[in-house]
Amino acid sequence: MTARSFPAPVSEPYREPAASVSSALAVDPDKGLSASEARVRLERFGENRLRERAPVATWRRFLGQFTDVLVLLLLAAAAISGTLWLIERESALPYEAMAILCIVLLNAVMSHVQQARAEEALRALRQMASPRATVIRDGVRLTIASRLLVPGDIVLVEEGGTVPADARLIEASALQVAEAALTGESAPVSKNVEPISQEVALGDRRNMIFSGTSVTRGHARAIVTATGMDTEMGRIAGMLEATPGEATPLQADLDRAGRLLGMVVIGIAAVIVVAVLSVSEVRGLPGLFDILLLGVALAVAAVPEGLPAVVTAVLALGVQRMAKRNAIVRRLAAVETLGSANVICSDKTGTLTRNEMTVRKVVTASGTMQFGGTGYAPHGRVEPDGTPDNEEALRAEAFRTLVAAGCANNAVLSEHNGRWSIGGDPTEGALIVAARKAGFEQAALESRFARIGEIPFSSERKLMSTIHADAERDGTRIFTKGAADVLLQKCTHELVGETTRPLTGGRRTEIALANEALAAQALRTLGVAFRTLDGEDTPPDERTETRLVFLGLVGMIDPPRAEAREAVARAKAAGIRTIMITGDHPGTAVVIAGELGIAEDRRAITGAEMENMSDEELDRVVREISVYARVDPAHKLRLVTALQKQGATVAMTGDGVNDAPALKAADIGIAMGITGTDVSRQAADFVLADDNFASIVAAVEEGRTIFSNIRKFLRYLLSSNVGEVMTMFFGVLLAGTIGLSDGGSGLVLPLLATQILWINLVTDGAPALALGIDPANGLVMTRPPRLRGEGMITPRMWAGIVFVGLVMATGTLMVFDASLPGGLIEGTGSTRYAQTMAFTTLTLFQLFNVFNARSDERSAFDGLFSNRWLWGAVALSVALHAAVVYAPFLQEAFSTVSLGPGDWLLCSAVASSVLWLREMEKAVRAQFGRWRGFDRRQ
Repeated sequence: MTARSFPAPVSEPYREPAASVSSALAVDPDKGLSASEARVRLERFGENRLRERAPVATWRRFLGQFTDVLVLLLLAAAAISGTLWLIERESALPYEAMAILCIVLLNAVMSHVQQARAEEALRALRQMASPRATVIRDGVRLTIASRLLVPGDIVLVEEGGTVPADARLIEASALQVAEAALTGESAPVSKNVEPISQEVALGDRRNMIFSGTSVTRGHARAIVTATGMDTEMGRIAGMLEATPGEATPLQADLDRAGRLLGMVVIGIAAVIVVAVLSVSEVRGLPGLFDILLLGVALAVAAVPEGLPAVVTAVLALGVQRMAKRNAIVRRLAAVETLGSANVICSDKTGTLTRNEMTVRKVVTASGTMQFGGTGYAPHGRVEPDGTPDNEEALRAEAFRTLVAAGCANNAVLSEHNGRWSIGGDPTEGALIVAARKAGFEQAALESRFARIGEIPFSSERKLMSTIHADAERDGTRIFTKGAADVLLQKCTHELVGETTRPLTGGRRTEIALANEALAAQALRTLGVAFRTLDGEDTPPDERTETRLVFLGLVGMIDPPRAEAREAVARAKAAGIRTIMITGDHPGTAVVIAGELGIAEDRRAITGAEMENMSDEELDRVVREISVYARVDPAHKLRLVTALQKQGATVAMTGDGVNDAPALKAADIGIAMGITGTDVSRQAADFVLADDNFASIVAAVEEGRTIFSNIRKFLRYLLSSNVGEVMTMFFGVLLAGTIGLSDGGSGLVLPLLATQILWINLVTDGAPALALGIDPANGLVMTRPPRLRGEGMITPRMWAGIVFVGLVMATGTLMVFDASLPGGLIEGTGSTRYAQTMAFTTLTLFQLFNVFNARSDERSAFDGLFSNRWLWGAVALSVALHAAVVYAPFLQEAFSTVSLGPGDWLLCSAVASSVLWLREMEKAVRAQFGRWRGFDRRQ
């Protein structure tokens, strides 16, 4: 069998004609590669992506769990304990050393699993946000992940897109590319398809486009010549070292809190060790070792070393839930900002509306034609509106208008399994559908009017023109469509029936009034015009768009999304103001805004009015006006700045190249996943997979839930750890008062080091994670946004943490005292029995506290059974603790004794006090109002 042969790489494709490059890469420029050939080449050349830092091996990551100083101290303690056992042989096995090693190992396994899950979730998020590319394969236009591109693929690029691989241009229309990231050239570079005979530098290869650069204007077809690390960008990347990922502000905040707590706790542990050494009679090396081990164990138990990993896991899992609701997070740091958002500046088209434009009316010199049907299905009646004076002339004018609009068009109408869809701009798609309703097939139009040039649409000109050779009538024509007010200024004549007449001032006024009337019906309007060109007018440029013949107005509607009104209402209830921004006519904007509940007063400001406002005037306007029409992308940046001056946390949507500055300036930049450009997606924090405003509100809800859940397990972990520290601290400080002395043998501690480590393992693991995935409660979208700059742990939270810690310490020490002779409460048990009772009480305290931690204001019984994972985690913790109390081997390891039903009842009753006391506090606060530092957003 002969080996599979592959096309030889083209070393200098810019020096070869496009046809030679296509031949060398064995691809038909019109049909592209076949799917099977693309798969073979993908296996040969690999995926089209830059080489990433090699992942850390699993075994290395696992060993990394043992590098923490406190963990190393525990391992050293286990070694010392084992050595002492070998010397003294006081028991059959070195139970203490074995227990310490098992706990350290279990902690390492849990941390490793949490870290692995977080990394897996983050990989999934990166996959969801991976860039896309448009290719021709098997003669069909497809959108695929950019990583699947191979040499020889035919790619299509257009304004706002990012070039997915190095490619040789085959066709280019007014193409300009920003190559500053690669060459340092600040201005966009114009491109063409002509070969270059001599060797030139990278920046002068005008017939090539390069991976990672951005298309700022025009569109093109090109053949991929290099992918992945073989691209120019890949060669540069190969020279650079991979940079480590940065922690989010949230993780940094928690890391600082953890370090502060750790320093405090280690200090307290040192005080306890010194106090024990000073008040007790230390008996040899084993006694000294036990006391030092207690200090290390207390520090290990109280310092939340695994907190960053848990936070990352919860964030990653949360944003995966957000992705299921069509909001893809590009930067984890943005999740925490969502909780502060109090203004959403949303585009209208496609976000608040369906972005399925439907032509309703065509207004010409002889009257109005109405179009039935909805969406992109080319079915519906076409009939005059009323009784026109000359129906024949009206039909001729309307059909000529649709012919021109269908030609000045880059959209493609297709049908698959009975479902009609548009490839390209929805507005252009609506014109194609209307032309089909009028009986004009797209293929027939293209056959008669062969396109020979284009003047692309730009947001500054608000026009688009195409130049065509008319196969039926000798000559060349320009068809132009765009904003009616702009187009009218470029028209000198008007079509009436089959004749052309000068456009008088009176007719201009009538057309302007007709345009206003359509807009008042919430119809988006476009003007359409044409002109027959002579040889002097080519090649086409913006100067060609003059002396046009006006054909008519097209009125179309993009109906509001059914779910958008509810989403706006939910946002309002959550203290979030919605602002509509659109390039549409003000009349259209206020009608849609009124239907959605955004602006009941039907007031709107236009971009032209904004231009004439000073910054101070705009600052006053944005306080009251929620609708901005005829707005350019440049105006969005002024709006963001004005709102932020007032202290607002702003979420801004965008889809175009020029939206990138506003998206970056906003606190939360949201790009459109369907209509958005790659440039806007790269500048954004979020990408909406469905371009739906309701998904923004859903993302806010998920973001608030994630933030709330992080606070829940922080509240739980820190209060539990503080409870352990206070139990040991006050046990030593008040030893004489509560009878914690064992005759003349020295000080008796409420808990042993191994018991503290076990509590930390059992209660800080599964219950904390279960809190991290607690379902959203009904109040999360009924509260005002979190205050901007508010820390993760507030003074009120610290107060609650200390209160719970005191309750735990008090209850645990009382049970310990009641289990021993002497002290404040007389008991009759042994030291080992008393420690087992304290051990069980503190464990149950923390398991009761997990239900308190779900809210600082709602009752723990509200939605008590809504989190089945939490109940499972609590049940697992109780079962593990029961094993330590009753299993003979574990009894030796943890110095416990079996407890009777009455003992369990006492421990449970005392431990439940933390639940009842917190319930009383919540009830009192609800009855008598807020106390100092209370914030209902907690």
